[in-house]
Amino acid sequence: MTELDPPPPPSGSGVGIVHTQTLSLTLPPDGLPLKSGARLPAVQVAYETYGTLAKARDNVIFLCHALTGDAHVAGLLDSADGPRGWWDEMIGPGRGIDTDFYHVICANVLGGCRGTTGPASINPATGQPYGASFPAIAVEDIVDVHHLLVQQLGIEQLAAVIGGSFGGMQVLDWMLRHPQSVRRGICIASAGSLSAQALAFDIVGRSAITSDPLWNHGDYYTSGSAPHQGLALARKVGHITYLSPGMMTHKFGRERHSNSAHPGEPIGEPGGFRSNFQVESYLEHQGKKFVERFDANSYLHITQAMDEYDVQAGYASLAEACERVQANVLVVALSEDWLFPPEQSLDIAHALLRSGKHISYCGLHAPHGHDAFLIDIEHMAGIVRAFLPWVTSNQPSPATVGGGQHEAARRREFNLIAGMVPQQARILDIGCGGGELLSYLHAQLQTSGMGVDIDIDHLIRCVNDGHDMFQTDIDNGLSMIPDDSYDCAILSETIQVVHKPLLVLREMMRVAREGIVSFPNFANWSHRLRLARGRMPKGGALPYEWHDTPNIHLFTLLDFTDLCRREGFGISQVFCLPEKRVNRGLVRLGCCNLGADRVLVRITRNPDDHPGRCSAPARDQG
Repeated sequence: MTELDPPPPPSGSGVGIVHTQTLSLTLPPDGLPLKSGARLPAVQVAYETYGTLAKARDNVIFLCHALTGDAHVAGLLDSADGPRGWWDEMIGPGRGIDTDFYHVICANVLGGCRGTTGPASINPATGQPYGASFPAIAVEDIVDVHHLLVQQLGIEQLAAVIGGSFGGMQVLDWMLRHPQSVRRGICIASAGSLSAQALAFDIVGRSAITSDPLWNHGDYYTSGSAPHQGLALARKVGHITYLSPGMMTHKFGRERHSNSAHPGEPIGEPGGFRSNFQVESYLEHQGKKFVERFDANSYLHITQAMDEYDVQAGYASLAEACERVQANVLVVALSEDWLFPPEQSLDIAHALLRSGKHISYCGLHAPHGHDAFLIDIEHMAGIVRAFLPWVTSNQPSPATVGGGQHEAARRREFNLIAGMVPQQARILDIGCGGGELLSYLHAQLQTSGMGVDIDIDHLIRCVNDGHDMFQTDIDNGLSMIPDDSYDCAILSETIQVVHKPLLVLREMMRVAREGIVSFPNFANWSHRLRLARGRMPKGGALPYEWHDTPNIHLFTLLDFTDLCRREGFGISQVFCLPEKRVNRGLVRLGCCNLGADRVLVRITRNPDDHPGRCSAPARDQG
């Protein structure tokens, strides 16, 4: 497999049959200190592992599960017909998290009910389940327990920590409080703190449990009856947030059961206020499944921990908090997620970018809503696989621009750009495509920096080649990037394809000290001749038919230099790039606007900069 091949489709076998393991943590004599000030005298952790641990122990990925998840993330539990892991399609040979390369660990959280110490566990002091006496827990406590687990397994540094939803909060805490332990972090569909709407759903869910008469303040384990009705209702409320409104409409709409009423509960009679809508049947099914595998007290404790977490607490800003991060970070947002809306993922990515960290961001089209990272994994697997450090060398590959006259001009343009860029400069490539120019400049000049593009396939290729990448529509500006963040910003054959070229140009000169812009020159004589014949230009730097061209704005060298003059930008260099012999002759004669197929312009904020002797527009005879 080459670095640029897409990840293969998941194989049928995955990681095969797996078994959950447990480990009793070695704790201080007075127990595990919790954020609340309480201490737990003993902690057992349930975990699973997949893939082979490298001799250097440096290929370990830790997976943080979401609110109601557990350690069983991949494979078939205990037997060939056992339950399949909750993210099985992502983990295994050839999959997004490739167990041919990585040793993967996933552990149940503190306070859980799937093997790790929680409210249903036995309190050593009483010999009875903790119940109401189980102390309040925080995200920090969950991460500290997992950090102790990893250390006691003999692992000092993780290749990556990955988590979605509540698991993404844990990823953030790993990177902030154990920064030297994490090389890379992937935070999916998450946030630094819950929104008021998400808090409201959790509050209603907890109220449903504590209002159940069988809850008994948490001491129900010896009664023989658990608050299943309240827990099922909490699950129903929560599950509404996991699907997008569009997906709910698509799956259920106002469809009804074939029977007019539920057996034994006629609509309209006392106690018969259940409907026969399909969506109710779905929620009933989800509630019933949930109470069979989860504990009400665990739900209360974990949702409370999630509600209370605020990554910014104690800091002046989110960016200040992110200054502690040492890992390379990938933030993934989901388009139709209304539990953790994309704006919250963007806030994290912006803060990391403003604090000068290595950050890549992508927003995936996700019609399923919040649960899409568990369901729609095609692009998720591709971006995760590209971001992880072992599958590829993460050394940028040489720029490959193909063959032919057009691509020969592109190679010449790359060489000219390299001549304008200082060694080890910080570069922003706006509309970077597949990252060929970023890779070329890194190979030639050891530059660093970031690419910006809207296309997910471009993003995956760039990240795979080791570049930081921000997926965004540049027509919306570059507000996530602080002023003067880069030595040089580049618009390589991009300005003519955006809707708001002036906005993009202004933003470019805000975030970088100077800019390099290349574009096809619409004033070339061959284009003028074709227009004179009543046809749209085609050929050379404009190889497209009028109906399928990506070029929205067609302009000339003179148009661009006039625009720079009006905006107060200086022009320090102009290169005219002719492709044919006659065009080269025209440029040599000084008819630059008439002969150039492409133009490459170096601009600065200094209006006193003037073009050098290379093809000055003032000499144009065309």
